[in-house]
Amino acid sequence: MKATTVTANNRRRAFEVELSDGRTLPLPYARLERPPTAANRVAEVYSDPELGHEGFTYVLTDGTEESVPVDAVLDYNRDPGYVRDMLAYQLTLEARRRMETTRLSRREIIRRLGTSPSQLYRLLDPAHQGKTIDRLVELLAVLGCGVRLEVGPTRGDAC
Repeated sequence: MKATTVTANNRRRAFEVELSDGRTLPLPYARLERPPTAANRVAEVYSDPELGHEGFTYVLTDGTEESVPVDAVLDYNRDPGYVRDMLAYQLTLEARRRMETTRLSRREIIRRLGTSPSQLYRLLDPAHQGKTIDRLVELLAVLGCGVRLEVGPTRGDAC
């Protein structure tokens, strides 16, 4: 996901980030490591080409410069696609940890999954985006793990 344009909205005390899919999402100044203040306002903000436009950079009047990845904006706004990707990433890391301690051979795991070695390696690759949560849960079940999903409020919201 790329940030196409970014504007500073001092009235709302937030950056408004327009994403490559056309949505505009806010990121409050309070969520930043070095937030702008009344005495130290935003002098410049731009979608940063050095980050591959996958983030933005803001410069304060005192010259302080800070970069923010688009992931921070998606995380703050609890974007469903981002949440799904982070869940798949966490399940992948757990599967990798369990693979190191299991007594089962890789060949046996592949047989139980009914898949190929290359598919197993793709499932275990944290950078691979084409896997489903279903398949990761199946892998964890073969490794003797259960997966429990907990639903609850986020950031004080009602559920």
